[in-house]
Amino acid sequence: MEREVTPPEPKLPLAPLPSVLIEPIVRAALLEDLGRAGDITTDAIVPSDVRAKVTLAAREAGVVAGLDLALMAFRLVDPAITASIRRVDGSHVSPGEAIATLEGPARGLLTAERVALNFLCHMSGIATATAEVVEAVRGTKARIVDIRKTLPGLRAVQKYAIRAGGGANHRFGLDDGVLIKDNHIAVAGGIPAAIERARAAVGHMVKVEIEVDTLEQLAEVLRFDIDAVLLDNMGPEELRRAVALVDGRAITEASGGITPATAGALAATGVDLLSMGWLTQSVRAIDIGLDHIA
Repeated sequence: MEREVTPPEPKLPLAPLPSVLIEPIVRAALLEDLGRAGDITTDAIVPSDVRAKVTLAAREAGVVAGLDLALMAFRLVDPAITASIRRVDGSHVSPGEAIATLEGPARGLLTAERVALNFLCHMSGIATATAEVVEAVRGTKARIVDIRKTLPGLRAVQKYAIRAGGGANHRFGLDDGVLIKDNHIAVAGGIPAAIERARAAVGHMVKVEIEVDTLEQLAEVLRFDIDAVLLDNMGPEELRRAVALVDGRAITEASGGITPATAGALAATGVDLLSMGWLTQSVRAIDIGLDHIA
């Protein structure tokens, strides 16, 4: 008898970030760029009544993220600029493919160009890299997550880009989850004291995770009530043994030096999460340009 296969749950559409959240970020970037006198190059060269039509086009393959921030940059500079969206955030694009077409006063288009592209290229780079790692672990239960290694002021949008690439988010800040690391353990005087103090201090909605470097530490941790364990810098064999030792009693997270090349073997151990700081801290932007349409 042929085994019946249950189709996967349909993926929910990517929820956009609220305008009230992204507007201050985009506005601050524009103010930094405009300085004290505005775009003196464009204002000198381009008459105020000239209009233009341009396209945001991918110059390499990737996953789009940050389009709302890019379009907001244009609108804040000149509300008369209009946009026609071709590829939404989370979409895969090919070289030469149009992401959006914009039309309006040429001055506004040129003035907002760099800020808009800074957001779009950087965030699309995060989404693209995330999608690559997600693909590397396909067929396993492991999920790809970020950490708090984000650029100052950009955490919300960088973590949004992770979601656009098919990943998930770790904690957003120090206030929404307990993560006991090696220095906490050292200062507290050991694993038992660190866990007991954390549990006594937080409410019932707050999860507690603890970092371990060895199987011996893990065995000690599992004597206590914890929600997740961070298995730091473990190779596939040690990680497999750690996952077996946990045996479903807590969420397992692997971290430390994970790349697209190593992610598949680590995910095959049965670990629940693979976390990577480089996805937000040092990822390469993808090339997206603003091309004039004659």
